[in-house]
This record gives sequence, C-alpha cells and structure tokens, in this order.
Amino acid sequence: MSATDLREAVYHGKKITLLASHWAPGEGAGYRMFESEHIPTALFCDPSTALAGVPGSHAGRNPLPDPGHLQRWFGKWGLDQGSRVVVYDEGRGLYAARAWWVLRWAGLENVTVLDGGLPSWEHEGYPVVGGPGNITAPGDAKVSAGQLPVATIDDVRAHDGLLLDAREARRFAGHREVLDLKAGHIPGAVNVPVRDLCHDDNTLRSRDEIRERFERAGVTSGENVIVYSGSGNHSALLLLAMEQVGLSGAAHYIGGWSQWSADRTNPVERGE
Repeated sequence: MSATDLREAVYHGKKITLLASHWAPGEGAGYRMFESEHIPTALFCDPSTALAGVPGSHAGRNPLPDPGHLQRWFGKWGLDQGSRVVVYDEGRGLYAARAWWVLRWAGLENVTVLDGGLPSWEHEGYPVVGGPGNITAPGDAKVSAGQLPVATIDDVRAHDGLLLDAREARRFAGHREVLDLKAGHIPGAVNVPVRDLCHDDNTLRSRDEIRERFERAGVTSGENVIVYSGSGNHSALLLLAMEQVGLSGAAHYIGGWSQWSADRTNPVERGE
C-alpha cells in the first residue's frame, strides 16, 4: 500500500487497524520511537515481544511467538477476525514484513504493508502525532497458528528443492558476521539479498524487476522452496516480495542462520 492510499483510507474513516512495528537497540527504544512520532490512529507493535518467542541457541534469535502470548497482543490491538490490518515500520521494511508474515501465519487474511514505511508517509507531507497511541476495545480475532508454511531445521536438512538466503551478499559469503556464531551459509543455498528487490528509499521495485531477479536465481514458483535469513526478518520481506509477484507457497525457516550456525554438527559453506 502506498502512503497516499493509506492517507485516503485513514482520513475517510475506513475501518483499519494500523500497527507501527518499531524496533531499535535498547530496552524500550522501539516504544520511545513510536511515542515520539507515529501515523495518526496507529497502535504500537513490539517486534521483539509480540512477533517472536524467547531467543536461544536451540530456537534461534527470533523464534515463532507463542500463540497464547500473541493472542494477548491481538486483544491489545482490538483485532476482529475480519479486521483490515496495515503495518509499517521505521522504513527498512523488515519489521513490517515480520508483522505481515506472523499475522498471516496466525490466521489474519487481510494484512497489508505500507511501502517505504514512516519515511514514505512523511515524504508526502502527511502529519504525524506523538503520545501513546489509540485505546481500543478487545476484538474477537483468535490466533490460529500455522496458516502459512513453516520449515524446521530438520526440514532444511532433508530439503531437495531451492533454499533461498535473504541476507546481504557479504554475510552469505562469510566475509562478515556480527550477529551469529559462525560466518557463511547453509550448504546449497542460493543468495537473493532482499535489498536487491528494493529501491534506495526501501520501497519495493516493480513486479517485473522483482520477478526477473527471482528468475535469475532459478525461482519460477514458490513450490518446494524454503526461505531463510538470520532470524526471520529479512526472509519475511523476501516472502512478501515473492507474494507480490505470484510466487506464494514458499516455506519460512524462521530459525534461520542463527539456529543453524549454533549447532556445531551442521555443515557450513562459505564463498559467493
């Protein structure tokens, strides 16, 4: 969704639940970012607590959230089963895409991402507000986990199809790693850096450009494809781009490189 389309929906009173999926380093930093400025009517979504479970070497840095815990956030947001949800973040698209994927996985069907996030809204000159955001009444939406395909680490070990790595090329090649225990990638993976699919302002490229980039990687369908990144954020954005061009159906390996590299028995590949 473009900023202009969102502005029209908000200012004409269309029923939308608008979520600001903000994260920044430091305790409470994402919420402070939200409090300082957000799009009118937005509610705060904390990616680290609402959209992920407890991190660890066994499950990875950002494992799937516990459905019961996510249900409490559904209540905070006042979601109904048929709610139209729009998510945005500080601009890079990673946390908005994470919210899009988790909410779809949890059973919500009408979830959209604001292309370019908050900067695209501000670039159009639309107003922002400060403060804690709106107060909502509880809705009737129930978490129904498992509505999108998920791959486990064992699924990845046994996989005989395409395995896509959404991280930047230097991390994939093993030249740079600051987040996880080892550098490199899962053997056999093909690198499609999600930034290749975005303009400099972090909006997604055209459908033709995105489709061509996937075709160069050998992706012509979402079937028999597993997508991963470090811990499920870059890969969520890659999956969003795949859906935009009709390549839906790929499985998401949420544990990603953070889980794979933590197991010393797993092989590691390095190089372009």
